[in-house]
Amino acid sequence: MTEVLAVAVITVLAVVAPGADFAMVVRGSYLHGRRTGLLAAAGVAAGVLVHVTYTMLGVGLLIASSAFLFTVVKLAGAAYLVYIGVRTFRTRTEVTVDLDEGNGLTPLAALRTGFLTNVLNPKTTLFVVSTFAQVVSPATPALQQVGYGLFMSLTHLLWFGVVAVFFSHDRMRTLMLRGQKVLNKVIGSVLAGLGVSLAFAPSH
Repeated sequence: MTEVLAVAVITVLAVVAPGADFAMVVRGSYLHGRRTGLLAAAGVAAGVLVHVTYTMLGVGLLIASSAFLFTVVKLAGAAYLVYIGVRTFRTRTEVTVDLDEGNGLTPLAALRTGFLTNVLNPKTTLFVVSTFAQVVSPATPALQQVGYGLFMSLTHLLWFGVVAVFFSHDRMRTLMLRGQKVLNKVIGSVLAGLGVSLAFAPSH
C-alpha cells in the first residue's frame, strides 16, 4: 500500500507542477479552442505511455545511466521547445474569438503537439524512470506496474483536460485573446526558456 501511495503522490505533484506540457496546452486552448486543448492533453497522456513502456522494457534505465543517450534526448527536447517558443513569440497575426471547429489546428496536429512536447521532455523521462527505479519494487507484479503507468497517463489526461477546459472557456478565452500579443511573447519566452534550461541542465 505504501508503494501505491508513493506512486500516486509523486505522480500528482509532478503533473500539477507547471512546465512545458502546461504551457503547450494553455497555448492551444486559448488560441484554437477547447477541442485543440483537449487533444493536446490526450497527446501528453499518450506521450507518458511511451515513457512508461520503454522504462518497463529497461531502456529508460539505460538512458538514465548513459550520459550520451540522455544528452541526445535532452537536446532533441530542448530544440523542439525552443522552436515552438520562438514561433509563438514571433506570431504577428491575431486569432479572432471563434469557437468554430473548422478553425485552428487539425485534430492530428493538436494531438501531435501535445505528444511531442511530452515525449521529447527529458524531465518526464527522469520522472517516470526514477519513480519505477526508486519507488516500484522489482518484485512488484508486471500487471501492477502497468497499472501504475496507466495511472500516470490518466492523471496527465485529467489534469490537462481541466486546464484545457478552463483556458478555452468563452470568457477566459476572450480575455486572453484580447491580450494575445503579450501572451504569445510570454508563453513563447517560457517555452524557449524551458528549452534552453533543459539544454544546459546537468545530464544527471
